[in-house]
Amino acid sequence: MASDVLFEQVMDAARACGVADVEAIVASHNEALTRFANNAIHQNVAERASHLSVRALVDGRTARASTNRLDREAIRDVVAQAIALARASEPDSDLLPLSEPSAYLRAARWFESTAQATPGGRARAVAEAIRVVEGAGQTAAGIYSTGEASFSLFNSRGVEMHHRETMARFSITAMSADSSGWAKASACDASGLDPVALAQSAARKATLSRAPREVAPGRYTVILEPAAVLDLVGQMFGDFSATAVRDGRSFLSDRIGKKIFGGNIFIYDDVLHPLQSGAPFDGEGVPRRRLTLVEGGVVRDIAYSRAAAALAGAQPTGHGFPLPNEFGEAPVNIVIAGGESSVDRMVASSERAILVTRLWYIREVDPYQKIFTGMTRDGTFLVEDGAVTSGVRNFRFNQGLMEMLSNAEALSAPERASGEETFDMVAPAMKVRDFRFSEVTRF
Repeated sequence: MASDVLFEQVMDAARACGVADVEAIVASHNEALTRFANNAIHQNVAERASHLSVRALVDGRTARASTNRLDREAIRDVVAQAIALARASEPDSDLLPLSEPSAYLRAARWFESTAQATPGGRARAVAEAIRVVEGAGQTAAGIYSTGEASFSLFNSRGVEMHHRETMARFSITAMSADSSGWAKASACDASGLDPVALAQSAARKATLSRAPREVAPGRYTVILEPAAVLDLVGQMFGDFSATAVRDGRSFLSDRIGKKIFGGNIFIYDDVLHPLQSGAPFDGEGVPRRRLTLVEGGVVRDIAYSRAAAALAGAQPTGHGFPLPNEFGEAPVNIVIAGGESSVDRMVASSERAILVTRLWYIREVDPYQKIFTGMTRDGTFLVEDGAVTSGVRNFRFNQGLMEMLSNAEALSAPERASGEETFDMVAPAMKVRDFRFSEVTRF
């Protein structure tokens, strides 16, 4: 069913209940995944689903109800549920009227070849990647997924916004008896992925890290590849939120407008960046604005939902989540500007350093100082006299982000980076001095 026809049914059901103010989000996805392990494909799954979420405003109250059924009876039921929940909730003195229509820029992120990808096509790409890893005497495991999604938002004030995009992801781990290597990439256009090159990178890391040495923990110059930068730096962007700052749960409290990072750190939220993905409007129907989050190490912009903006006397930035919610808003299209270096140049310029492929099991230790702990994995190397000399046993780290981003000595060109614990973002590799490894792990 077309989303505009569906919304007309939502409006009819609301009017029948005597309610004029409603909002509807219509989302759908069609995703397929090919999974492999032990050098063989062992699973191919596909899922197609649609979802309707309705929010009603009644006498200063609001509530939301959702369903995955889109027949007329289900639409009437979910509208009635949203209205009943709103009437049963407490009034909210800060509740705003529904958003008004706004112009927004479209982002061309749907590619037919990706939407039409087949199990056979994914299997052939996986088979080529497995051959690379097998040829190195290693065992491969990973996933190759392709899919498409659509997201539409309507309300009774006349807002009508649509976005659709495709996405492909390829991840591979190459394993030997005492080492492993990893590589991952994502793109709206599957033709932008190179599974063979990713397999070659993972196999090379597994080969180079065989017979890892145990190196004493301590403070080292560290070279973080883009995925590792994402894994760690990506932990802080929920704090770039006006609601979080107002609630006193952001490390940016009393730090906006101050220099807390190095002068070479520039960070933006830019949904229209060519390497980004996602809808160009938020969960409230507000177009996303480009934000300068950090400029020369100084915190500049934070994200505002409509409610947070009204309370602060500011303008909403288009980073709100669907209401009602407890979080308010956050930037989700992070772009960390890079420099003119590269991982190879960083290695060549280092007398002694640790090269890190990625991080995992990351936990926050101190939310105001933004200190995190976690571990390296799948490719950790010792650099000596400008060259990678061996793999090393993995480390646990305890590191503050303000210190880390003040000690960044070199940056590579940014790229779309994929990690396991945070959203994808555009990030460079970083060479950072005095990074603190607290202990050697057992694996």
